[in-house]
Amino acid sequence: MNSYRQVFLLCLLSGCSICWFNTVCFVLCIRNFPINRTLALSLTVSFNGVSAALYTLAANSIDPSSDSLYLLLNALVPLLVCIAAVIPILRQPPLDPLPPDAVNRDSLIFLILNFLAIFTGLYLLLFGASASSVASSRLHFGATVLLLTLPLFIPGIIYARSWAQRTIHSSFRIEGSSFILVHDDDLELHKELLSHHGSLVGNGDDNGDAYNLQSDNGSMFSSRKESDNDVCCERMIGHDQLTMLGEEHSVAVIVRRSDFWLYYITYFCGGTIGLVYSNNLGQIAQSLGLSSSTSTLVTLYASFSFFGRLLSAVPDYIRSKFYFARTGWISVALIPTPIAFFLLASSGTSLALYTGTALIGLSSGFIFAAAVSVTSELFGPNSVGVNHNILITNIPIGSLLYGFLAALVYDANAQSTPGNFTTSDSVVCMGRQCYFWTFVWWGCISVLGLGVEKRSKKLE
Repeated sequence: MNSYRQVFLLCLLSGCSICWFNTVCFVLCIRNFPINRTLALSLTVSFNGVSAALYTLAANSIDPSSDSLYLLLNALVPLLVCIAAVIPILRQPPLDPLPPDAVNRDSLIFLILNFLAIFTGLYLLLFGASASSVASSRLHFGATVLLLTLPLFIPGIIYARSWAQRTIHSSFRIEGSSFILVHDDDLELHKELLSHHGSLVGNGDDNGDAYNLQSDNGSMFSSRKESDNDVCCERMIGHDQLTMLGEEHSVAVIVRRSDFWLYYITYFCGGTIGLVYSNNLGQIAQSLGLSSSTSTLVTLYASFSFFGRLLSAVPDYIRSKFYFARTGWISVALIPTPIAFFLLASSGTSLALYTGTALIGLSSGFIFAAAVSVTSELFGPNSVGVNHNILITNIPIGSLLYGFLAALVYDANAQSTPGNFTTSDSVVCMGRQCYFWTFVWWGCISVLGLGVEKRSKKLE
């Protein structure tokens, strides 16, 4: 009983810490990169997803036989990283609107960082799980740390290159050669929207003109009066992703919106169920006789979750050629989840387990990263810290319900199926039947999340 209380307290503290840490990161990304906030958020959440593979590699490089080492690393590493990060966070310079050149430079930096992140994920996937000895684990861990610290130098290299072009090689500078992800018109529109924020959400200018962006039924419209603010509003309606910049939702408003609860159900049936699956990976592998592959499965899930989070930035890179509502992308990302669960239910082979784990990691990773941007765009960037925390209340609720369902199926088969064995205080279930109905139910529940696809097209 004392051990249970200790684990419960540790989970409670770690959950609060994760929630607080994620909120700070999201708010910092949105405030410091208002134009490129989607790229910043996807990159931040992506490296969050690779932590499981990194901790596994770190523990194997020190002492593979020690299970308590994972807890020690989870206690020390976040503390040291937070201490190192608190100084630059507290000493931020004043936030001023960036010129187009600075925005384009930031876009180039994010593009390079995404390529570097992809390379890091591939390295962890190919070499992190295949380390067979302590020496090789240490070698791979050292290379991984180098890859993780390399992004710290990329902005300095880009800024140094720009400074050299301005001061030393100005005569050879080629204008307009920078990577353009954000158009100048969008940047000027963003500034104009911010300057007229008050007139867009409430009453207008001194002449008494009023602009409402939301009707009584929640639909969006704009005034057609010939004025500067009206031109700005009409241009804003023309750019789908900027439509919601002027609308902030308070807690009292967001809980009354049916759109929010459809969004809530999608997350509950997608990302949350994938997270619960990852928490049960050890027991699932044990029931299939693959206990020795648990570390490989954790690394596989973390790596594909990492790639899924990076893929959430793809809509921003292709939006000039192909635009699809970000909520629609979430619905598409849900498709691999039921496929994976039905595959796991139909086959108990190691190949099916590896494939299903990869698909679930890819799907849930995309949803985790894209959800922050969707919350920001639909319900206001200034309120994302509060609104997104309301959204992710489905994680503890889903963890309880989905975990309880899995426990009922597991215990029922452990007691009724011959061939199982008993440990000191529990019965261990062996065989496909231990999680068969759990996978079936989880697959059916994840299909429900696809039902929001038709409705989601109306959200943006």
